[in-house]
Amino acid sequence: MSAKIEKIIVRLQGKITEGQFYEAQQQTRVVAARYIKAKDWPAATDILFNVCSSLLKAGQGGSGGDLALFLIDVYKQAELKPDAGNKGKLLTLLRTFDSEEPTRKRFVTEMIGLAIGRWSAKCGEYPAGEPELHHVAGSLYADEHDVYEAERHLALGTKDSPDVFASLEYEWYTQDDSHTAALYAARAVFPYLLTGNVRDANKSLRLFTSRLTEANKNLGVQDVSSSSAELRIYPSLPLLNFLGLLLLAVQKGSADLFRQLKTKYAAHIKEVGIWDEALTSVGEMYFGIQRPRQGNPLFDMMGSMFGGGGAPAKPQPKRVGSSAPVAEGLD
Repeated sequence: MSAKIEKIIVRLQGKITEGQFYEAQQQTRVVAARYIKAKDWPAATDILFNVCSSLLKAGQGGSGGDLALFLIDVYKQAELKPDAGNKGKLLTLLRTFDSEEPTRKRFVTEMIGLAIGRWSAKCGEYPAGEPELHHVAGSLYADEHDVYEAERHLALGTKDSPDVFASLEYEWYTQDDSHTAALYAARAVFPYLLTGNVRDANKSLRLFTSRLTEANKNLGVQDVSSSSAELRIYPSLPLLNFLGLLLLAVQKGSADLFRQLKTKYAAHIKEVGIWDEALTSVGEMYFGIQRPRQGNPLFDMMGSMFGGGGAPAKPQPKRVGSSAPVAEGLD
């Protein structure tokens, strides 16, 4: 940062110290616009970031949020790369926002949108957005017990996200009946599987069950192992066993084992009532099992009458494969 830019920032921050928040915000926009017109991106981003930080720390979420969104717009105009410095500015601002500030959610949305729309288009490494941005956003939401927002981001986060994800689901589970453990563990397992992230699906289940057994010393547990796999069985929690066996089937790429599991646990799965779509997608991704066609009886009959095969054949689903690789772009 040049001495000139630093002097401008100090002057604008002085307005904040004096309580002239609106003036600081408006003057910052004017000064930043001048540097944007000159395509002096480092100067524009430094001014916006520093004044925005000061406004947020002063409790001026509206004004600070406005400059934070302006900063993201500058990132888009400048087509800045997702290096440590550029990501660091966004993450610092995200952590500085007050949890009750309405602008924060829009900032998160714009930040992730930038990562998907601009950075991924340029780099192609993370189609769902930068994992670090997702992890920090998800962790903040988890701390604030905003479960649904946390889940959306943690499922696309970093290798550290399963720790937060499993803890979030376990804490939520403790407010429910003891036999519902698998329902909460699955809220982490299925999203990871459906994004091709077998590694973190396994890790999240392992962390969840570790918390479960530590907190319930009387819970029956049986360790089953072979030369190629290890599994913990919970006689009183059949659906938790199903999740463990499902992950084993995925890692082995065994469609037969998958079908056997669905048959054996059919009554329990039916009782849950919300796993069918996830399991159908898992069958497509990992075992090449086509989902049942939603046929139109009249269309099918006419197709048969005129020598056709009814509805056109659905393309074979792309299969993740028996080696169960991690998701594309996984850190």
